[in-house]
Amino acid sequence: MKLAFFGTKPYFKTAFEAARAKTSLDIVYFEPTLTEQTVELAKGFDAVCLFVNDVANAKVIESLSKFGIKMIALRNAGFNNVDLDAAAKAGITVARVPAYSPYAVAEHAVAMLSCLNRHLHKAYAKVRDGNFEITGLMGFDLHGKTIGVIGTGQIGAIFARIMKHGFLCNVIAYDVYQSKEVQEMGIEYVPLDDLLARSDVISLHAPLTPQTHHIVGTDSIPKMKKGVTIINTSRGGLIDSKAMLAALKSGHIGLLGLDVYEEEADLFYADWSGQVIQDDIITRFSTFPNVLITAHQAWFTNEAITTIASTTVGNVEDFFGKGSVNEKNLVKPAEKK
Repeated sequence: MKLAFFGTKPYFKTAFEAARAKTSLDIVYFEPTLTEQTVELAKGFDAVCLFVNDVANAKVIESLSKFGIKMIALRNAGFNNVDLDAAAKAGITVARVPAYSPYAVAEHAVAMLSCLNRHLHKAYAKVRDGNFEITGLMGFDLHGKTIGVIGTGQIGAIFARIMKHGFLCNVIAYDVYQSKEVQEMGIEYVPLDDLLARSDVISLHAPLTPQTHHIVGTDSIPKMKKGVTIINTSRGGLIDSKAMLAALKSGHIGLLGLDVYEEEADLFYADWSGQVIQDDIITRFSTFPNVLITAHQAWFTNEAITTIASTTVGNVEDFFGKGSVNEKNLVKPAEKK
């Protein structure tokens, strides 16, 4: 089997070469991401391997189908960048890695929260410059604070456990699907508006769907406490960036941690340090002293990337060798109502 690997980075190549070593899989690595302009690179392959910033819209999938591509192997959990209806119509199977290290993402959310609250990024820079003055670095005790968790899948549940049992916070949650595991921790599920009004910190762990798109935006932000802390390590589209900018300027949002951004596809996983960034919104975000941005790295641990490589290679091997993929790894279009 020949696999076209888009968006190659050295860390991916190292992990995937190790994972495929004892298989018959032939991987060709391409540095560009998959787009309508680069889809021609997929000619002559049996499958493509994609990541979060690759584009598999209807037009791209039409081209992939013409080239004889039978499978889209996602090396991540999310699939909002794939037109699943178009893939199903074209007879292209879509598989993903549903969970590679939920601990990695949950721990990164905690790290962002702690860094912002205790101004660690500022303290580091000050001390490196020989400035040992601590004025302006005061934070607050997380102990006893109310933490609102939106989305309680594996990552959200781990984050909730850390905050409740590690920091001894009062944790409340909102999710359309309530987790028995979370309830057994003694965590209360509440309506969304209740969570917004009560939380000192809100951490986002929901998938991006039409229902969760801009769940933090012009309607919800005014319902939050003044000075609330927002952490987003899930999907950029959960936050309305323009509404967030306004809330930061007004002081309604106290601290903001972003590992994801709704327009990240044209920015993240590339070095723009020698160029003028054309995205005015993220450039404005970076000027706020109370905003911390990381470039979608919450998942990026040794354990996670090892799991990503082994699961993705396994999905491809199963599909072409056995004719099927583990059901939990398949991604299908939502059923029409």
